[in-house]
Amino acid sequence: MSGCAIDPRLRRSYDLRGVVGDSLTEADAHAVGRRFAAVMAAEGARRVAVSRDGRLSAPMLEAALIAGLTEGGAHVHRLPAGPTPLVSFAIHRLALDAGVMVTGSHNPPDQNGFKFHLGGSPFTGAALKRLWEVEPAIRAGGSVEAVDVTNAYLDALAAELDGVAVAAAAWDCGNGATGPVVERLAARIGGGQQTLFTDMDGRFPNHHPDPSVAANLELLCAAVAAGGLDLGIAFDGDGDRIGVVDGAGEIVWADQLLLLLARDVLGEAPDSAIVADVKSSGVLFDGIAAAGGRPVMAPSGYVLIRERMLAEAAPLAGEMSGHIFFGDRWHHADDGLYVAVRTLRALAVSGCSLQDFRGSLPPTFATPEIRFACPDERKAPVLAAIAAWAERAGGAIDRTDGLRVGENGGWWLLRASGTEAKLTARCEAESAETLATLRGRLAGALRREGLDPQGLD
Repeated sequence: MSGCAIDPRLRRSYDLRGVVGDSLTEADAHAVGRRFAAVMAAEGARRVAVSRDGRLSAPMLEAALIAGLTEGGAHVHRLPAGPTPLVSFAIHRLALDAGVMVTGSHNPPDQNGFKFHLGGSPFTGAALKRLWEVEPAIRAGGSVEAVDVTNAYLDALAAELDGVAVAAAAWDCGNGATGPVVERLAARIGGGQQTLFTDMDGRFPNHHPDPSVAANLELLCAAVAAGGLDLGIAFDGDGDRIGVVDGAGEIVWADQLLLLLARDVLGEAPDSAIVADVKSSGVLFDGIAAAGGRPVMAPSGYVLIRERMLAEAAPLAGEMSGHIFFGDRWHHADDGLYVAVRTLRALAVSGCSLQDFRGSLPPTFATPEIRFACPDERKAPVLAAIAAWAERAGGAIDRTDGLRVGENGGWWLLRASGTEAKLTARCEAESAETLATLRGRLAGALRREGLDPQGLD
């Protein structure tokens, strides 16, 4: 591990990710540590929190990362394995300079990666290029200290539920990094909480930990039905995203959940901006306005959503993938467990069940977020060709992020994923027939560009 080169294939829009043993090796992890330590030093930073998820490769990558950080002079506060939000919490609680999480998030089991914080914000986008540009150096003073802020984190989560009657929920951790913390949180909350798949197992033997995919919520829906529970809560592999189902086993999509939370937040902070991404339903934006808020549409991407929330001084922001941020009384992190307790609190304050809330929403017909393969180099040409086709067809195009095109009785969205070699699409309409038409038209246009939009038509 003497070299300090990082495979350029690791770089994504918001983090580093790759296939372990191919684009991501032990040497890469060591080089990441050395180079991030150099970036920290250039910023006058030294104290960094480090943790990992439960993937089989994570211990090896974490050890190599820490070795590189300490060689570069960093003082590592090593947390136990756990969710990414625990790193954010540790940075905030301990007033640290930076943080690195070893995680593959919701990617397949053979992949892993790194998420970074520096100077109070995610270290993403163009800043990641600095890892390849900085000159790494051996610096004296590097060290490692084991720390555990889990008890303080649990105290902060549980405090949101003081004095409220908590609904009975099933908590599905998908064998991801949230499991041990959720076990303890559910025990603290009480009131009929049940937990599923809380053993961290990087093989993900029960289902893949991505709550934005309906198939991954089937076992949670079954548990809610079998237990006669009020709702079900699911997390992605590293715990910064959330998925929810109601007591009838119906999915409450992230934009619907955001409306529930917006109504609660606006009760305390009327006239505030609420930020949501371009994939979100028109029902959300209309509902925010009806609740006395100011709806703000922003590009997708959790970092961009967070930035817009801060720029608008918004108390709440979120996107369809399940990244939700609170700006009112948390540390501006996308924390799935915190969103879960705020959801339970909002339901208690509202006095209605999640099922009743979902049933009160105006009926629309919509697809979930549909992802399909598209090589990175083809993303821009395909979007340009589809835009030209939409313009010829007379669609009303919003270019906030990709293409959101309004047609009679509905809209469709097509944008490039910032983390994978994929395009994502979503359609919403006033009727099932119109939805089918929109899906078919967009799928046909994509096939004419040589893509296979599986699941769209």
